[in-house]
Amino acid sequence: MKPSAVLINTARGGLVDETALVHALDTGELAGACLDVQDPEPPVPDSPLWTHPRVVLTPHMGWKRLETRQRLVDAVAANIDNFLNGTPANIVS
Repeated sequence: MKPSAVLINTARGGLVDETALVHALDTGELAGACLDVQDPEPPVPDSPLWTHPRVVLTPHMGWKRLETRQRLVDAVAANIDNFLNGTPANIVS
C-alpha cells in the first residue's frame, strides 16, 4: 500500500497482522488505520492500538442499530408465523 493509504478493516480481526500494522504506522509506511474488528477483541489493555494517533477503533456493534434489530425481530416473527401457518420459510436442512 502507498504511504498515504488508510487501512479499513470491518471483516475479521485476524486478517490484519497488528504488529506489522503498528510498525507500518510508526514508520510512515501507512497513513492510518480504521478498525471495527481486532484480534483479540477487544484489544489487550496494553495494545498500542488504543492510543495510536493514526488509529481509529470502533466497537464492532453495527448490529445494534435500532433499524437492524427491528429487521431481525420482524424476520423472526415472520418465520414463526409461516411455521404456524404450515408454510415454513428459510428452511436449512
